[in-house]
Amino acid sequence: MPEVACLGVLVADLLGRPIDALPPHGRLGLVEEMSLHIGGCAANTGIDLVKLGVSSAVLGKVGADGLGDFIIRELQKESLDTRGVIQSAGVSTSASMVLVDSNGERTFLHHTGANAKYLAEDVRWDVIEESKILHVAGAFIMPAFDGQPMADTLRRAREMGKITCLDTVWDATGSWLKILAPCLPYADYFLPSLAEAQAMTGLTKPQEVARSLRDRGVKTVGLKMGEEGCYLLSDAGELTVPAFRVDAVDGTGTGDAFVAGFLCGIVYGWDIERTARFANAVGAFCVTGLGATTGIRSREETEAFIRERS
Repeated sequence: MPEVACLGVLVADLLGRPIDALPPHGRLGLVEEMSLHIGGCAANTGIDLVKLGVSSAVLGKVGADGLGDFIIRELQKESLDTRGVIQSAGVSTSASMVLVDSNGERTFLHHTGANAKYLAEDVRWDVIEESKILHVAGAFIMPAFDGQPMADTLRRAREMGKITCLDTVWDATGSWLKILAPCLPYADYFLPSLAEAQAMTGLTKPQEVARSLRDRGVKTVGLKMGEEGCYLLSDAGELTVPAFRVDAVDGTGTGDAFVAGFLCGIVYGWDIERTARFANAVGAFCVTGLGATTGIRSREETEAFIRERS
């Protein structure tokens, strides 16, 4: 049975690298690498968790098309429980073109596809019932599920005795708390990037941002701060944990890797500092490989890396 149920965005990612500029309109440009990967917050986090030794399920929606087949096949290849993945005719699978520059920075062209059609009635509650944690990943790009349906799902999971976790992507519409506010009182853990949380709250300093989100009902706020590590605020107090320095190849999926490391710590009952340090290490490993999940190592290798850097 899965220990974590990851509900949210499933995407087929076509990555090209390095792309520092587009060719002139109507012309051809060459890249050194191009490859098709499974992506999306729910898929990335679920795959990373399995690589860390935590059994996981994925819940979401894909199209009844070649890319949908690819996503389900890749999830099953990674030993994830896919009972909660709905394959629906009449919608296309979500896909992204990911342009990775020489420094590992990413630019995206995204088609929301089936993710935009995921509904509250699509949730497989039997899968969540079997899990210890419900992690909802990809708020703001699931318009039929964002807002009150997402809040109701988190609330019901909490009532079932599940630990709840929430992550977001950048809100291109600028709606932010208009959409997310109903969800926050039902989030035991909220793990956005600092930039997302700043846009959400209108505040700048991590302490102020986290305090504002806690005031809206979140129990523990964890802010992903990239090269600055992470900042956490909970009933136990505040904590800043520095990042690990590595040679970056591709930043795709780094935030999802951090979340997977954090969820791993929750599953194993670690204290908040150990959990945050482990999450930072998983995020560091992520950027060493091309694609969202290829750089992830086992829990044992990750802990050895932390000991070497301590």
